[in-house]
Amino acid sequence: MEKIRLQKILSQSGICSRRKAEEMISQGRVKVNGRVAGLGDGATAKDVITVDGERVNYSEKREKYYIMLNKPRGYVTTMSDELDRKCVTDLLSDVPVRVYPVGRLDRNSEGLLLFTNDGKFANDIMHPSRHISKTYRVTVHSSVNEEQLAQLAEGVVIDGRKTLPATVNVLTQEAERVVLQIVIREGRNRQIRKMCEAVGLDVVRLKRTAIGPVKLGMLKPGTYRELTSEELRALRNAAGESKK
Repeated sequence: MEKIRLQKILSQSGICSRRKAEEMISQGRVKVNGRVAGLGDGATAKDVITVDGERVNYSEKREKYYIMLNKPRGYVTTMSDELDRKCVTDLLSDVPVRVYPVGRLDRNSEGLLLFTNDGKFANDIMHPSRHISKTYRVTVHSSVNEEQLAQLAEGVVIDGRKTLPATVNVLTQEAERVVLQIVIREGRNRQIRKMCEAVGLDVVRLKRTAIGPVKLGMLKPGTYRELTSEELRALRNAAGESKK
């Protein structure tokens, strides 16, 4: 049986991206049959592979899951939390395999979050070069002027680097409450909140409503469903994948 590179195995198993797997291997966190692995090492489905002492369930042929969750506020996007906060995986306890979040939403944000055990798919969707669009419904506790809208659309400097151009539309506008739709094509940490803060806007509610062509729709908060074949195909096309 031909050996497969460990970083590919970890990626295919949904543990992490290949790049992250290489970091974990370099840090000595990956073992094969009890021995610390090195970069360039390979293994087969018959070998015992562990990460931080936990066995990796790897099979060259295994069922893959692609899930969308409507994340409620108050949940952190981690597999576990040392502060004993509620984790998004608590809402997926009846999924028959271990799935991992594709990207993240901060604790106070809500809306569309994807999960999968397909490492390649996750990496393709998250890779910065793909520029997969993400659509947010943003409620701010203040009025918004044309200059602020133009700044958000053209790009603002956050964490020392200017954001890519965004699409910004006003959905509703009241005296002390405005709802915006903002579409971005990058995925920096707390990006929408930081963009709004940079132009003097106070975000009181943030909800992701779409990732690329896939929309949250009427999915109730705290519930999930599997992606349809049409949604998967559309996401792969958006990421530039050549085949299913």
